[in-house]
Amino acid sequence: MTLFGPSGNSESFALEGHSGTEQAALWVKERGLDCYEYSFGRGVNLSETKAWQIGEAFRKAGVAISVHAPYYINFATTEEDKAKNSFRYVLESAAAVRAMGGNRVVFHPAAQGKSDRESALYRTKERVKALCDMIYDNGFEDILFCPETMGKLGQIGTVEEIAALSAIDRVFVPTVDFGHVNAREQGSLKTEADYGKRLDYLISELGFERMKHFHVHFSKIQYSEKGEIRHLTFEDNVYGPEFPPLAEALVKRGLEPVVVCESSGTQAEDAATMKEMYLSVLNRVG
Repeated sequence: MTLFGPSGNSESFALEGHSGTEQAALWVKERGLDCYEYSFGRGVNLSETKAWQIGEAFRKAGVAISVHAPYYINFATTEEDKAKNSFRYVLESAAAVRAMGGNRVVFHPAAQGKSDRESALYRTKERVKALCDMIYDNGFEDILFCPETMGKLGQIGTVEEIAALSAIDRVFVPTVDFGHVNAREQGSLKTEADYGKRLDYLISELGFERMKHFHVHFSKIQYSEKGEIRHLTFEDNVYGPEFPPLAEALVKRGLEPVVVCESSGTQAEDAATMKEMYLSVLNRVG
């Protein structure tokens, strides 16, 4: 079953008088959505008790929950202290998502910085291998860790790079942010075939079973020659990408990912639109 939901809360959530992540569980459910992504963008600063309370609300609502690890993670860094913090951020996120009753941690792999691409990618791979050992040593092997495709040219996170990181061990499943891919590749995603090419490549590298329930981020994103600038809403008619061709590609391949919408301020509304589009394709094609 393909799941749809927002990353965090839409602007309408607060405008309707709501506050607190616990209230988001039923709010999301009432909009026909199935999942929710909690972001630790600025650090994992949630107590275990609070994490459990959030998880209980989502369990009662029947809404799946994932977390996004802090944005500061950089496994390509040349500074050992920053590398140690990157390991810690991922493991703390894993502990938090377990307390919430979820089992997915999305993380940004690395930034190239002043290094050449080959050296930065080598350090990233070696540290993700070390992270894998830490995952097993800490008993987190039942959680999926989802390295994300990135939208800026200076970041480690092409489709091919994420496939290589995910291939290290079964605990890694890719997060394909199609808005990032489109921004990085200057508007490359237009047709079902464009999406299908990336999906078929990932299936060939990781196998169908690993990819069947992979993680998706989707939003329209403004970009320049250097890649991503900012997230947009589905009202945008300039930058894209568009979701219907992706829905076609997913249905025809029997893929059932977790689809998280990262639109700017309308993420729940746009997630509901994506679910409606997807079900239309499923009813017609599936």
